[in-house]
Amino acid sequence: MRLRLPSLTAAITAAIAVLTLAGTGCGPSHSSDDVRDDDAAPRKRAASAVRAAHDARNDQSDRSDQPDQSDQSDQNRWKLVWSDEFQGPARRGPDRTKWGFELGGEPKWGNHEWQYYTDRPSNASLDGHGNLAVTARHERLRGMRCGVGPCDITSARLTTKGRFARAYGRFEARIKIPRGQGLWPAFWMLGANSDRVTWPANGEIDVMEALGREPGTAHGAIHGPGYVTQGLERHTALPRGASLADGFHTYRVDWTPDKVTWYLDGTTYGNACKNQLRRGQRWVFDHPHYLLLNLAVGGDWPGPPDRSTPFPARMLVDYVRAYAPQR
Repeated sequence: MRLRLPSLTAAITAAIAVLTLAGTGCGPSHSSDDVRDDDAAPRKRAASAVRAAHDARNDQSDRSDQPDQSDQSDQNRWKLVWSDEFQGPARRGPDRTKWGFELGGEPKWGNHEWQYYTDRPSNASLDGHGNLAVTARHERLRGMRCGVGPCDITSARLTTKGRFARAYGRFEARIKIPRGQGLWPAFWMLGANSDRVTWPANGEIDVMEALGREPGTAHGAIHGPGYVTQGLERHTALPRGASLADGFHTYRVDWTPDKVTWYLDGTTYGNACKNQLRRGQRWVFDHPHYLLLNLAVGGDWPGPPDRSTPFPARMLVDYVRAYAPQR
């Protein structure tokens, strides 16, 4: 959830490097990964450049509203250790033994976001059809205070902090993202030592981020000391202008002691590896991380919403699951 926007030329170069790396394992760091640390809240490179580079590839198969297509032999390598399937009646809140809420507005989030997070059922509740609905609404509530924007948007940010965290394994969610200018859905992870170690030294793994204005592209990244501003990023786009907002898709990372691998609908689209780090960068993915789901609005990367942005906007989550390797 943190990155700064560099130049378009750098974005195109990085996008091509990302696509070349996807599926090729872990080689040494490329020049596009040579980023400087920065204590300010950062933002991500232009998704349009990633789409342009990806559309040049003609060997991509269609992805549709289907479950993860990983083969059975691969699934047999993993043991389910935590999950939420979001079963229950409509308007019931998420299971409080599994999820907590982070509340309020900027400057808490560090990205100049516009939304104010609440724990109300109207912003996060079951939809009665086996999904969690995380909903952004155009409204102003009594007591809202925001450091950015008009302070008239509510949403929700859920976390398993203090309830579930682990190091290494497979982490996935099946999600239908919303489309619209300024919308910023995400499924991600933060180091569980965050109360003792400040970000980015605790580590951040972005399983999925998307821009509502470019809903055909999924973004994955890791952030740590020395790769704050841009992080080690991987991206993929659906072919022929298809949109992730048109249906559910499975977003996943497989995390080992020296590598994070990203998947969309069971197909890998890139790795970030310990041996890709450059001088001044440090691998901090050696301890438990907890999970987060949120729908942000506005901010440095997606930009502000406008009159075309549909409210209420919903991110639907079919399930979230965590697996450990079978021994």
